[in-house]
Amino acid sequence: MSQLAQSAASSIIIIDYGSGNLRSAEKAFARQAKSRPVHVSGRPEDVLAGDHIVLPGVGAFGDCIDGLRAIDGMVEALEIRVLKQARPLLGICVGMQIMCRHGLERAPDTPHQGLGWFDAEVRPLAAHNGLKVPHMGWNEIAVRDTQKVVAPLDGEDVYFVHGFAATPLSDKGRSEIAATTDYGGDVTAILARDNLIGVQFHPEKSQQAGLGFIERFLEWQP
Repeated sequence: MSQLAQSAASSIIIIDYGSGNLRSAEKAFARQAKSRPVHVSGRPEDVLAGDHIVLPGVGAFGDCIDGLRAIDGMVEALEIRVLKQARPLLGICVGMQIMCRHGLERAPDTPHQGLGWFDAEVRPLAAHNGLKVPHMGWNEIAVRDTQKVVAPLDGEDVYFVHGFAATPLSDKGRSEIAATTDYGGDVTAILARDNLIGVQFHPEKSQQAGLGFIERFLEWQP
């Protein structure tokens, strides 16, 4: 067991699987973590010992899920710590998207398979009424869920950068939509179920609304 894994209980693990610059996320979580340590790690053993786990993601669905699977034992560690042991997990942007069943970046008949934790697929955003894709900038979210981590975000403006969005595949998938934003129609902003939360926006770039959300997540014991 690594030295980090030995001290990771009650710590926050931000998973590093080559998805991009994690510095802004690390700084935001460290700011809200109080005395708890925040570690950026690509080691499955650290994930297995972590208390709150963050799955970031920047770029393409296929690249992110391939990068996660390329780390030997990482998906298995997540399944143990998150699905079996029910530790809180937050997916951010593409990190949320790869928690869905699949992504349609290529032709619809060759989707990328995601983790399958949310019953949704990730589809390209449509350009409605002259709106630009990707959706980039501040937008208000409408919360459907009374879950204490999510509910205070109702009516807040948060920061988005994305060209794809999660679309539910069933009634179960629709029940997992905790919040939406209006971008030519309802677009999934938050997915939530049990100990899992995924956000399409970037809380680390969403000023006080985002920092408050991060703090509530880190205090959450589902």
